[in-house]
Amino acid sequence: MGETMIGEIVKCMAIYGDDSTIQEIQTAHRLKLAKFWEIEKGMRILEIGCGQGDTTVVLAHLVGETGFVHGVDIATADYGSPITLGQAASHLKASKLGQQIQMDLAVDVLSDDIEFAEKSFDVVVLSHCSWYFQSADQLAAVLKKARKWGRTLCFAEWDARVTSIEQYPHFLAVLIQAQYEAFKETSISNIRTLFTVEDIKEIVSHTGWQIQREDSIYSPELQDGEWEVGFTLHDYAMELAAVDGIPSKLVNLIQSEVTLLTTITTEGSIKPMSTYVLKGN
Repeated sequence: MGETMIGEIVKCMAIYGDDSTIQEIQTAHRLKLAKFWEIEKGMRILEIGCGQGDTTVVLAHLVGETGFVHGVDIATADYGSPITLGQAASHLKASKLGQQIQMDLAVDVLSDDIEFAEKSFDVVVLSHCSWYFQSADQLAAVLKKARKWGRTLCFAEWDARVTSIEQYPHFLAVLIQAQYEAFKETSISNIRTLFTVEDIKEIVSHTGWQIQREDSIYSPELQDGEWEVGFTLHDYAMELAAVDGIPSKLVNLIQSEVTLLTTITTEGSIKPMSTYVLKGN
């Protein structure tokens, strides 16, 4: 992957402010995922949980003019900050890759109204979106329904198997959020359910897919770990106060974990967890 390719892809995206550095780092990471998945020109791809299109635009670049990427997300057009999903989708659609992209928001894949022809897609992609799901049952239902739509499953999510002390703050921030999220019936948070690699493998296998290849990809330049730590430290008290029914003993445990997170977090010391990737059919 070269800087020229990354630059061309980033030009198609909505950028907040004048500095595209963060988006270039995100795009380089998505290109690593797509390389592992062996995305090729001419492919038809369904991307579930497309979000603002960080992976969508990379897939569209790789499938070329003869390919097609249909992104869907359950979130509404006004979700997201500082750029909303609607703004990001509109910008992508107006770019030179727009002709091979369709992004539909506020789409519940599990709705009876959502259906695609059998094997109408070469690939079904879920990229860094599974922790947004409300439960393991919901993720399993989506994967089971999508099984008939595509020939190949390409999946990516953070790998909770921490391999260095620099990754630990990212994991701990995610764990803190997942604990109080477990008491919410609905949520709009980035992290709603924490799935380990073993959880993911079990769900994928039990929904009719067979895992062919898997790996763990590390992109240390990503700032997601710093973002999650900052979000957790800023919002945890408000989140705990807003959740009904959470035991006081768990509240105390979470507060101890926050203290630990604060203690081990210093500027420049946080690295993101690796990303677990799989390809199956």
